[in-house]
Amino acid sequence: MTNIISQAPQNNQETWANLEDYTRDLVGDGKEVYVVMGSYGVGGTGTNGSAQTIDNGRVTVPGRIWKMLVVLEEGEGDQQGINTSTRVIAVDTPNSNTVRPDWGSYRTSVDAIEQATGYDLLSALPAQVQQALERQVDTGPTR
Repeated sequence: MTNIISQAPQNNQETWANLEDYTRDLVGDGKEVYVVMGSYGVGGTGTNGSAQTIDNGRVTVPGRIWKMLVVLEEGEGDQQGINTSTRVIAVDTPNSNTVRPDWGSYRTSVDAIEQATGYDLLSALPAQVQQALERQVDTGPTR
């Protein structure tokens, strides 16, 4: 269960699938991409309607699902290759079948994800670099 999130089918099969395809394209173009993802909140809406839990209450259905991508040039696959101009893509979607397939419309800042989740992402970076990257909202290409 460490790699499973109860996810609305259209979110998984469209929005996240499109972001995963884009990530593969980046790698195919010679980039290295580091991905962190998670969820927060309670209650999603899938094919069978709204739910807060499944499997007789043993699995919580999250309200939101997020993903963060750190995009580096090939061969820069460690934190020394990360600077204030490194592309960081943060995406936060509702866990719902009404989500749009265009993942780019759900871009946000890493700071916003941290505020929602309580996590401290990119914490291994120097403070100045971490702060600069976390407050940005990516505006780069989505295809």
